[in-house]
Amino acid sequence: MNIEKIINVKNIKLTSARKAILEILISSDKPLSYEDIKNELSMDKATFYRNITKFEEENIINSFESNDKKRYFEIQKTKHSHFICTTCSKIECIHERLDLNLVNYQVDNIIIKGICPKCLEN
Repeated sequence: MNIEKIINVKNIKLTSARKAILEILISSDKPLSYEDIKNELSMDKATFYRNITKFEEENIINSFESNDKKRYFEIQKTKHSHFICTTCSKIECIHERLDLNLVNYQVDNIIIKGICPKCLEN
């Protein structure tokens, strides 16, 4: 995924902060919170969230809140659901199609909470 292309298509300025955030999110195979990536960034929390807000407004990233009350972010590639384990708080992307038909609604994301296979074993 080309960062410059993503930014140019959305017609927003490419700053070093924006590039750093996008590089981390693009390289991850799971959603990340600010706490997950803050040590890899050389910016304050306000700058991070200001850029994240811009990315969300431009539909570059998706976000959701987990059991731990943290907000998690990921690059918007394809629409998919997430499974959050209520025991260990692990977050997994679910790429299987989950059909939920609600009349007069457009469903963009489904968050499923339950117990993951690893916790079920224990």
